[in-house]
Amino acid sequence: MYCPFCRNPDSRVVDSRLQDDGSAIRRRRQCPECGRRFTTMETTSLTVLKRSGAGEPFSRSKVITGVRKACKGRPVTDDDLALLAQEVEETIRAAGSAEIRAQEIGLAILGPLKKLDQVAYLRFASVYQDFESLSDFEDAIGVLRAEQAAASA
Repeated sequence: MYCPFCRNPDSRVVDSRLQDDGSAIRRRRQCPECGRRFTTMETTSLTVLKRSGAGEPFSRSKVITGVRKACKGRPVTDDDLALLAQEVEETIRAAGSAEIRAQEIGLAILGPLKKLDQVAYLRFASVYQDFESLSDFEDAIGVLRAEQAAASA
């Protein structure tokens, strides 16, 4: 790590702390040449592979934006969406892969969204599970009803 003040190629770690629920490490460093301190952040990279083959860094805000559209007009708060995005990211990172297909992220959203709001779940699922007819919606509603009945019993 180069010192941002004198460009010395060496630095010493003075302090390390976990940030963002353990997904990042904040390090205080000191340059042995000029003695000044600076902070670095280390995060693991997670690349999303698009259908086109292009890759881009994973973004919780993109998850929130996509789910917000399905939640339009529903009683879902911004905090609910932030927690959902965090849960999705934790699930994806737990898989242990540095690259994930965008389609897999959409599918990973379905479980937490089903718990959050069933109408938003149906809206989102219709896109990511390629619903083609009313019977696809009816089947999904039937599964939700069966799960709800099993939970009530």
